[in-house]
Amino acid sequence: MENVLSRGELFNPTVVAGLFKNVRGKSSLATLSEQMPVAFNGNEIFTFSMDDEVNLLGENEPKTGGRIAVTPVRVVPVKIEYGARVSDEFMHASEERQLDILEAFTDGFAKKVARGLDIMAMHGVNPRTGALSQLITQYFDKSTKTVPYAAASCDDNVEEAIELLGDHDVTGICMAKTFASAMGKLKNGQGGKLYPELSWGGQPNAVNGVPARVNSTVSFGTSQDMAIVGDFANYFKWGYSKQIPLEVIPYGDPDNTGKDLKGHNQVYLRSEVYIGWGILDIDAFSRVIKEA
Repeated sequence: MENVLSRGELFNPTVVAGLFKNVRGKSSLATLSEQMPVAFNGNEIFTFSMDDEVNLLGENEPKTGGRIAVTPVRVVPVKIEYGARVSDEFMHASEERQLDILEAFTDGFAKKVARGLDIMAMHGVNPRTGALSQLITQYFDKSTKTVPYAAASCDDNVEEAIELLGDHDVTGICMAKTFASAMGKLKNGQGGKLYPELSWGGQPNAVNGVPARVNSTVSFGTSQDMAIVGDFANYFKWGYSKQIPLEVIPYGDPDNTGKDLKGHNQVYLRSEVYIGWGILDIDAFSRVIKEA
């Protein structure tokens, strides 16, 4: 066990698959959309559009051409990592104790990857710093289809956001917790709750038949987003490339703190993954935003 850990070898495929099963359960975007294989050097997805309707022809009438366009969307994986120092007693612990620590780290990393996917793809920021990243070119906050948030009529906000989508379908909605709470407080004329499934912090899989997810990632950092509505099933794709290593580093200063691991009786645990996504048509999404 020690030899495997000291070499920083990869988990076996069973553990890797389990890790990303957890990711799907914790990410709103991963749950509402389809996962796709992502090549390490990136993928190109071509969106094929025919903007005109079919042409009805009478006898001897001439045919006319319709508009057509093929637009490429580039999906380039980005590298994300999480590392932490632990006491070097970990290296001398029993095999069972080492597995406990590794499983806890793996589970935590899965949740951080899931949350990170939402934050990056929704807002275009580095999850750790909250600052816009030049590495991210596709994110939902680029959508100019916005509706101002009003707590007392937040269900109307959703209707207005859907109207902005035009011919695009609605396959999902991501709601900030504040927005979901406001929906849960709405009442009908008899005083009954309109959306009881959202009361008391409820997190239903659907609202009014539309797949829904409640997540703090929607309003992460300085974002004005309260809800994102659109066709996630067809116009958002994501996936990961490379395997997920869990490396145990016994020497050096891998987190650039100026403190040598050996000199402080520590080892460093680090996991990394390459993950990519693509928004095939930003016009397929609209946002309810809280105006400053």
